[in-house]
Amino acid sequence: MSGKTTRGASGGGTIRKRSDGRWEARYTLGFDPKTGKQIQKSIYGKTQKEVRQKLSKVNTEIDEGTYAEPSKMKLAVWLDQWLRDYIGNVKGSTVKSYQDHVRINIKPYLGEVPLSKLTTSMVQGMYNELLREKGLSPKTIKNVHGVLHLALDQAMKMGYIKINPLNAVMLPRIEKVWIKPLEDDALLSFLKEIKGDPYELVYYVTVFTGMRQGEILGLTWDCVDFDRGTILVNKQHGKLKGKNEYAFTSLKNDKPRVLNVAEAVMGALKKQKAQQKRWAQQYGTAWYNPDNLVFTTETGRYLCNQTVYLAFKKVVKRLGYDNVRFHDLRHTFAVNSLKAGDDIKTVQENLGHHTAAFTLDTYAHVSSGMKRESAKRMDSFIQSLV
Repeated sequence: MSGKTTRGASGGGTIRKRSDGRWEARYTLGFDPKTGKQIQKSIYGKTQKEVRQKLSKVNTEIDEGTYAEPSKMKLAVWLDQWLRDYIGNVKGSTVKSYQDHVRINIKPYLGEVPLSKLTTSMVQGMYNELLREKGLSPKTIKNVHGVLHLALDQAMKMGYIKINPLNAVMLPRIEKVWIKPLEDDALLSFLKEIKGDPYELVYYVTVFTGMRQGEILGLTWDCVDFDRGTILVNKQHGKLKGKNEYAFTSLKNDKPRVLNVAEAVMGALKKQKAQQKRWAQQYGTAWYNPDNLVFTTETGRYLCNQTVYLAFKKVVKRLGYDNVRFHDLRHTFAVNSLKAGDDIKTVQENLGHHTAAFTLDTYAHVSSGMKRESAKRMDSFIQSLV
């Protein structure tokens, strides 16, 4: 170090200019009980005035007993510790979600930043990049925010940071996405169009059970009960986030469900079983279905989510329904269930939603129409009495 050394304004430290051009203030926290030597810390800044102000603030906090030493721990290190030690009461599927957000959406951007240096503007910049560059939805960014906020709240409780910088962050607006189920005429056209399609039975079972794409592609024969006419939905299959591999994973809400399905759906599954038998005879030893999957390639391998999705988009594009997504088949099932008279609780359980309230909110426009029909039926009943 070089340059002139001065006493701090409050007398609680020294200030000097370093050879690298920065200013440094050193202050004493007390004495090491083992060595008896002073415990000294440093504050740095671009100007003498800046450092003097920081030193004055530190001295005031020491005098008032509110001082907390800035943590040099990097955010990535703290997040690992938090995931390991402080989320024990969270269910398994949520833990996996936390881990994924930390690994994929937080560490690559801010992992190397020390906890004490993390600012609102840094986090805001990360959210903006996740939205604009990575293309994450506002809802997903809100989930990332929730994970990081919990972790930093715990860091604040432990004295690693004084305030949570996320308190002032502006989250992107989440706009309600209106569902686009296939109307009756569109559904009829769709069913005609998929005749003979390689994935005809995948689409058919999906639109009449409401299963998610990962659930339908992860369905195994041991979960199909032809005698009882039921399907057990207890897992899904797809590409793992951030990895170039496919595997079975737990359900979205980690809650298995049993579907009582229409006879026509069971008929479709029997056709699929017969098709696999023909493939096995045709390909001989090349046929290999180790996971006992219901829907496979001709040689028994699993179906890739993206492959099925792109094939589906070609079908709906031919029909002029360019905006229809594979997930809209699930919405179509839900809407048709409600129109057929199924109560909200039954629809909720069939879809695997966490609560009936969520189902009501998602299909509010449909339930409103049902209410109007209910009012008409009541009016007819009243008129019959009169």
